[in-house]
Amino acid sequence: MPKASAVKKSPSLEKLRLAARDAAARAYAPYSGFTVGAAVWTDRGLFTGANVENASYGLTNCAERTAIFAAAAAGARRVERVVVYTPTPSPTAPCGACRQVIFEFGPEAAVVSCCQGADTIETTIGALLPGAFGPADLGVEPADHGAAGAGTGAKASARRAKKTS
Repeated sequence: MPKASAVKKSPSLEKLRLAARDAAARAYAPYSGFTVGAAVWTDRGLFTGANVENASYGLTNCAERTAIFAAAAAGARRVERVVVYTPTPSPTAPCGACRQVIFEFGPEAAVVSCCQGADTIETTIGALLPGAFGPADLGVEPADHGAAGAGTGAKASARRAKKTS
């Protein structure tokens, strides 16, 4: 994984599309048969994910969240671009839960949905989720958001103390 300082420029849309397509091929979708792949470009580089279904449908995880959670677990804190691939004739935009997670890590992220066909949806998370709920709604300063250990330490303790007083 490249260090944040080593990450310079987002790969081409075609490279991200191919990474998302490759991820879709690894999806676990025995119930719906609807495979989805995602590629996210972050401050720590490229991460991919596929949807993972579960017999208890509510426990299914979408490709976008799988990729972003992997990125977060690797230390990424900023998502710049999300590319979603579905092997369908027309593109499919991220679901509501995925939109919320994209906003958490990329409030200005570009979002591209692509498919087997030539059509794409190119937009931003702000357009997909207007009036989004985010860290600022919980009183978290942008400088605190996503910082290593943001839930601990002096600033977090001060926020907790302020809320209880």
